[in-house]
Amino acid sequence: MLSSVPTRDVAENPLSEAATLRILNAFAVDVIAIPSVEDLFWYVAQNVVGQLNFVDCVIYQADQDQTELTQVAALGEKNPYGRRIINPLKIPFGQGITGQVAQTGQAIIVDDLLKDQNYIPDTQPARSEICVPLVSRGRVVGVIDSEHPDKERFGKAELEVLTTVAAMASAKIELLAEVERSKRRYQDLVKSHAQLGEEISNRKALEAKLFEARKLEAIGRLTGRFAHDFNNLLTVISGNLELLEADLGGPLSTGSLQDAQGAAARGAKLIRDMLTFSQRVRLSPEVCDLNRLVAATCASHADILSAAIDLTLAKDLCSVNIDPKVAENALLNLITNARDAMPEGGRLEIGTQNIRHCLCDNHGLATDLAPGDYVCLSVKDDGVGIPQHSLQQIFDPFYTTKAVGSGTGLGLSMIFGFMQQTGGAVAVTSDVDQGSVFRLYFPAVPSDANDLLTKTP
Repeated sequence: MLSSVPTRDVAENPLSEAATLRILNAFAVDVIAIPSVEDLFWYVAQNVVGQLNFVDCVIYQADQDQTELTQVAALGEKNPYGRRIINPLKIPFGQGITGQVAQTGQAIIVDDLLKDQNYIPDTQPARSEICVPLVSRGRVVGVIDSEHPDKERFGKAELEVLTTVAAMASAKIELLAEVERSKRRYQDLVKSHAQLGEEISNRKALEAKLFEARKLEAIGRLTGRFAHDFNNLLTVISGNLELLEADLGGPLSTGSLQDAQGAAARGAKLIRDMLTFSQRVRLSPEVCDLNRLVAATCASHADILSAAIDLTLAKDLCSVNIDPKVAENALLNLITNARDAMPEGGRLEIGTQNIRHCLCDNHGLATDLAPGDYVCLSVKDDGVGIPQHSLQQIFDPFYTTKAVGSGTGLGLSMIFGFMQQTGGAVAVTSDVDQGSVFRLYFPAVPSDANDLLTKTP
């Protein structure tokens, strides 16, 4: 026998209206602080329905697809494990009395379960039952169900109480859902803001790289054109000095000519450095053992080095295809700079190693490198270091931190152009009063190419 609005009140031990109102008022106050749907279901089962003299209570939660109910909270003998449901009961929408309530969204009272063919017997069969839906935004999100061992135990009073409890619980469920939606929207906004910030940073970094590339390209063109024209003038000056040397005699005139020839030679070196920076020098690459080149350079220029040198040369170092004379000049420039950075002496470390370069390793390089195998030549000193604001300028031609007359400022720019023309890159890390480390990355010659060089026909 089914009825949705019975006219009698037959609770076994009915609470007074005042007591019922006190319980509902306490629920209205406490529900504000309930943090989750799970906590809400257990609170309703144990602290609301359990206080209203219902013999038992089971609360089911609907899935997102509105196809199945799952037992999530219980009261009385159906809850022997506290807040833990062992093997929770699952009921499809439309199946049994509880499933009908979930499907129709309408409350049901059954006076005698033995006469109802839709009743699904529990471990402890009951005789009467009341089911009230939890509805949020027009969707059934759960069901509050209570059974009694005697028939005709639920009436209008119980229906009104459970309907009120269900309405309050449904409002809280909707509030929690809105909080979760707001949280997700906030997280999406934070994520979007982070992505936007990252895109802006990447764009600024690309713009800075593009500006730097265009600046160096413009300087390179100007430097190359000037170097070619000035080299022609130096050739004429040097040639005429040689003719004058043959015609003039005497120690005074000979000394003056030698000073002029020395100045012309320094001018010629300056021009070569400028051409190297502008990548217009003609290289003569050959497969080299970088360890031998480093050892030979240090030995042949030991007279200019005031600092002790520690050589850390890797065994089985890959070969590199470079112009040995220009590479020696680049290394000598780095050694000279390191020596000048340690006016009171210090220790200089030169090392080589094989490395495998990835795209993520491009940070810190003056120019990006393609992924692959490289040989790294490092020169480390413990001198005065380079300020961070100057690191972006050290490869510019004619930029120098030395006093006027102490250098042309072309040493590092020559190295930059040489490494670009070789297919490599240069990187520098430095801290004031902590020293500097310069690293030159040369493309490694494939091992099969080395084998071909050693094979006899």
